[in-house]
Amino acid sequence: MLLHDLVRASSELTATSSRTAKTGIVADVLGAAEVDEVEVVASYLAGAPRQRRIGLGWRGLETLPEPATEPTLTVMEVDALLERISTTAGAGSRAARGTLVEELFGRATTGEQQFLRALVFENLRQGAQDSVLLDGVAKASGVPVAAVRRAAMFTPSSGEVARASLTGGREALDAFGLVPGRPVRPMLAASAPDVGAALERMAGACLVDRKLDGIRVQVHRVGDEVRVYTRSLDDVTDRLPEVVSAVLDLPVGTVVLDGEVIALRPDGRPRPFQETASRTGSSTDVSARERVPLTSYFFDVLHLDGRDLLDEPASERLAALREILPEALQVPRVVTDSVEEAQAFFDSTIELGHEGVVVKSLSAPYEAGRRGSGWVKVKPRHTLDLVVLAVEWGSGRRQGLLSNIHLGATDPTTGGFAMLGKTFKGMTDEMLAWQTERFLALETGRDRQVVHVRPEQVVEVAVDGVQRSSRYPSGLALRFARVLRYRDDKPVEEIDDVGTVRRLLG
Repeated sequence: MLLHDLVRASSELTATSSRTAKTGIVADVLGAAEVDEVEVVASYLAGAPRQRRIGLGWRGLETLPEPATEPTLTVMEVDALLERISTTAGAGSRAARGTLVEELFGRATTGEQQFLRALVFENLRQGAQDSVLLDGVAKASGVPVAAVRRAAMFTPSSGEVARASLTGGREALDAFGLVPGRPVRPMLAASAPDVGAALERMAGACLVDRKLDGIRVQVHRVGDEVRVYTRSLDDVTDRLPEVVSAVLDLPVGTVVLDGEVIALRPDGRPRPFQETASRTGSSTDVSARERVPLTSYFFDVLHLDGRDLLDEPASERLAALREILPEALQVPRVVTDSVEEAQAFFDSTIELGHEGVVVKSLSAPYEAGRRGSGWVKVKPRHTLDLVVLAVEWGSGRRQGLLSNIHLGATDPTTGGFAMLGKTFKGMTDEMLAWQTERFLALETGRDRQVVHVRPEQVVEVAVDGVQRSSRYPSGLALRFARVLRYRDDKPVEEIDDVGTVRRLLG
């Protein structure tokens, strides 16, 4: 398949806001791809290269070679060159990557160059994210979308699911499952404004878990081998030796646990989130990470000694968890159907300095990769996880610093992002300095004072509410948004959607 065919499809995706139309476009392109092309084509349709890290910055692609006059570049040739660029390292690697960039972009037409640059920065903004891709896979292969989505739970690569679905159908998808040692997409929680509203969504008694201000981890043990993954499925085993040690002490042979790690003060209160995050970040300063000891807490078990527990009700998983974990490793929780008891637990949680609670149905299975109704989080204020779409240069004392950030939520109807407003409130001088460096590294282009960036950086904001607005296509605008912190531990796929935001309308 020629890259030109994908560029044309991308233009069609961008031109329509209809999710049905987008699904049809994706299905048509996948159906036309050769078997060995499907995985790459699927990744490009979802707006990202197959390689997670390419190693190219905006300045490296600021000046491109003269474009080709005719489209001859195939998607597999693009993938091969991006693979070579991403794996080029060591002395002379910058020059070597530059040569490969010249080769790739020199063979691309003007439209293909624009597509490739946006693809590398994951900034296509064509409104065909992972959920739309999976719908298209189902349509192209003629299998139920539920089967496609379930298979996607068990692999970070939706392209792998696309290939299996198109070549082997339902039978190939049913072969996907939990494999201890291989990370599973984490289950996510919906939101409720208060404890009473959360309990209303549950039938009878439910779990009320303490929501810790830590880092989500998924821990896999197979014999004496332990691997620790973040919520974005990155392997951080070497950075968390105390987690490895705690799980090796359990009386099990094989287990997959879901939980949190958190840095605590001597009095048991949480230390600043940044201190926890420093242990799982990209820093190579091991001594700095080791200065902040972490405590492990687990709230779910997905597999235990040969038995998958994903489809079992939460009550069964809780019983299994209590069998193998000492109380010190279990997240604090109560089981209740009383709003008063749940509220008292919420109040004590906030008093201890934690985030809030997660109310969980005792009958719900573990819906990996989904923000289902089985889990509902409650915080003491309206907070949203959003993505930064662009940043504006500051003025006055903020002259020379990137300041005002443009905030976006996922729009499930289009598969893209919905702009909700801007803010610079809550930013410290340290944060301004950090984000200037961070967003220049994510830059994809400029428009006067506005620096457009790859939609990768998740930010947690507090808002007083939401109001209707004709300023933005979503029809919504945040009221008095202020930055709480940047969430490097969260991938963009886990930000809030416009439906969640709309529920905050006053």
